[in-house]
Amino acid sequence: MIKDVIIKKLNKFEDERGWLAEIYRADEDKYQPAMSYVSITKPGVVRGPHEHKEQTDCFVFVGPGSFELHLWDRREDSETKGEYFKEVFGENNPAAVFVPPGVVHGYKCVGDKDALSINLPDKLYRGEGKKEEIDEIRWEKDPESPYKIA
Repeated sequence: MIKDVIIKKLNKFEDERGWLAEIYRADEDKYQPAMSYVSITKPGVVRGPHEHKEQTDCFVFVGPGSFELHLWDRREDSETKGEYFKEVFGENNPAAVFVPPGVVHGYKCVGDKDALSINLPDKLYRGEGKKEEIDEIRWEKDPESPYKIA
């Protein structure tokens, strides 16, 4: 496992109406989201890999669908520098995954249906009023990138 990455397994509470899962609680997590967004990814599509200089992402994978999550630790001061992690999360393995700055991350929709993901990053995209530079290193745009998701 990569240091400072937190994988919080989520419990689905089901009844005749469907299910619910708590994804974040201020009394359990010191992490403080600044915004949120939801996305749908088509089967076989890859998002990333990229990394942030300052931002921590909190990805929520609960379904429908599933993602193969890939993480690489690039942080110079990390005891897990150079480590790689891969696991499938989603409807059959629901989790919230906290990815700190300096950890390259990306995911691929696996299976035969669209998959839903939610992100609760701790920084505003492009800062207050969307006036700042984007806090990303886009490894997927670099043909020499050592970070590949097949």
